[in-house]
Amino acid sequence: MRGSLISAAILVAFALVGEPILKTLGITLPALRTAGGILLLLMGIELVFARSSGANSTTAEEEREAAGKADIAVFPLATPLIAGPGAMGAAILLMANQQGDFVGQAIVLASLLAILLLTFVSLLLAGRINALLGVTGMHVIMRVMGVILCALAVQFIFDGIRNSGLIPM
Repeated sequence: MRGSLISAAILVAFALVGEPILKTLGITLPALRTAGGILLLLMGIELVFARSSGANSTTAEEEREAAGKADIAVFPLATPLIAGPGAMGAAILLMANQQGDFVGQAIVLASLLAILLLTFVSLLLAGRINALLGVTGMHVIMRVMGVILCALAVQFIFDGIRNSGLIPM
């Protein structure tokens, strides 16, 4: 519960104030879209090939710190596993796509919260889901979701490059 709530706070904060912070830092949305696409692509590849790319993993130092703590809600559960760099970037980009459209932004935020609620329920039922699907079923779903994530990531990269002005249209 705590990890899901912390993830929600992080992602909603990034959705609401991420774009102004990026503008202050001189980072354009096309640059974020491209970088976010690369991060999502790494995560998708990680899912498809069941190998760690480092995009969603922890360092040895972080693992030592987590091992000394009884509560894993903030780290590594809330961040980087639920509210990782890809999710933060996606939240900013989805809100930026609805710039000036308050209904669209409300839909993005409601969708984000619905996904986090689904994540919370999935965490509660993880043991049952794992028992129902088994190892093979979990791997099949993981790889299919990885392919979909890779396609989304490549689309982010294409959109970022197209909107960057680097290639004349």
